[in-house]
Amino acid sequence: MTTLTTTPDGTAARRPAPPSPPAAARRATRQGGTVLAVPALVWYLVFMVGPMLAIFVIAALRWPGMLQPVSFAGLDNVRTVFADPVFWDAVRNTAVQLAVALPVMILCAYMLGYYVAQRPPGHRVIRYLLFIPGLISTPAKAMVFYAALSPDGLANGALQGLGLGSLTDAWLASPSTALGCLIALDIWGGIGFTAVLFAARLGSVPDELGEAAQLDGAGHWRTMWAVHFPVIRDYVGVVTMLQFLWTLFGSAQHVLLLTQGGPGTSSTTLSFLVYQKAFIAADLGYSQTVGVVLFLAGLVGLLAIRRVFRQTY
Repeated sequence: MTTLTTTPDGTAARRPAPPSPPAAARRATRQGGTVLAVPALVWYLVFMVGPMLAIFVIAALRWPGMLQPVSFAGLDNVRTVFADPVFWDAVRNTAVQLAVALPVMILCAYMLGYYVAQRPPGHRVIRYLLFIPGLISTPAKAMVFYAALSPDGLANGALQGLGLGSLTDAWLASPSTALGCLIALDIWGGIGFTAVLFAARLGSVPDELGEAAQLDGAGHWRTMWAVHFPVIRDYVGVVTMLQFLWTLFGSAQHVLLLTQGGPGTSSTTLSFLVYQKAFIAADLGYSQTVGVVLFLAGLVGLLAIRRVFRQTY
């Protein structure tokens, strides 16, 4: 194969084109990339796909404890779970938790992130302050909430100081408020970290977009929702997915540290029910059947969020 080139005197001359890499070299390059990916693929199969398949296998077993004999249960665990009122209480509590915590967290975090992205005075300090809850360990956060919400804690003390002693309550021990306290902890623990993520993404949006909108008469509220939000819609969808998964699967630690699922089952969530049945009641088949339900709920939730935010990946 030859190519036409122009010489200094303006005449055209033919010169052979540089040879393309042989097919064997291209194939060796592709194979080298595959070899480099093998350790990551093995890790993913062993520690991600393997445990996920184990959940479905254990859900079909009758396994009353780690060192106890195992037998095949078939669909008996499914029938037991769906006939158990505790399971349905956990489903209701988890649905309420997601329906309240997720929208409040995402909306407030986005507005906080937008405010920080406008670089107000002291915006660097604000970023650090927002990130503080993410730096505190879960037991420490639970202790803070326990100190504030115990019968002689800060919340009741503040109400009595304001002359509202009739509103005091044993917040973590009351069936009507225990779940709400856990939801408040979820929001407080996640909103600052999420706001920092939004501020970082909004900081990459060209300033010209906001300036043009304000020149056209748009205020900050309209600029925030009509200009900046559509630009980072995909990123909002990603953050919403992450917070959905964290709230769905990570609520067990807050329940364990503060309420133990009580009073009664008023604060029992699906993730805590998995822990309770596996490590307290020693019913691994029941536990992993609930785990399968939790897995399917997470999958459906991710698909729904992806559709709402019109994700393209």
